[in-house]
Amino acid sequence: MPEASHPPDERRRRFEQVYAAHRGKILAYALRRTADPQDAADILAETFLIAWRKLDDVPRGEEARLWLYGVARRVLANHHRGERRRSALVGDLAGQLRIDLAMHRPPQQEGELAAIAAAFGELSEDDRELLSLVGWEGLDHGEIAAVLGCSRNAVRIRLYRARRRFARGLDLHGAHAPRNHALSAAVINGERS
Repeated sequence: MPEASHPPDERRRRFEQVYAAHRGKILAYALRRTADPQDAADILAETFLIAWRKLDDVPRGEEARLWLYGVARRVLANHHRGERRRSALVGDLAGQLRIDLAMHRPPQQEGELAAIAAAFGELSEDDRELLSLVGWEGLDHGEIAAVLGCSRNAVRIRLYRARRRFARGLDLHGAHAPRNHALSAAVINGERS
């Protein structure tokens, strides 16, 4: 164990000296080889973590800098391998998603449903979420209040206003909320209040 060969205070002083003497150069080395300063900071931290663990292997004097460059080089190689693996995984997942989406395209809506979808799509994100919580999730005011982190009264007021905006949008698109369409019927008529 390294602690057995050197008293803890001496070991800590030695590490602090190595760190103070070479931190700037190792950071610059990492910055020149990474695209993101945060990645360079991570490389620096990992390099000096290894130096702490293997402090007895760190040479004295200027040779320590070269040893640290070698460690940083290996840490960078691991970092770049990880980046390539993540990029390949993202590419694979994106390709699979494109295939899945191509196979599961929703049918094009026509007529009244298209007008309802257009009116709903023109609402703000907050209004769409609120109306969806009622129409699709079937939540009541108390449940929505818990989801949104507000009072039941705030939900009641927001829902009233969102329903009015949705009704105006339906009018603009010449649509009426059919009774057999769960979302529009629930949000327009105020069901599950």
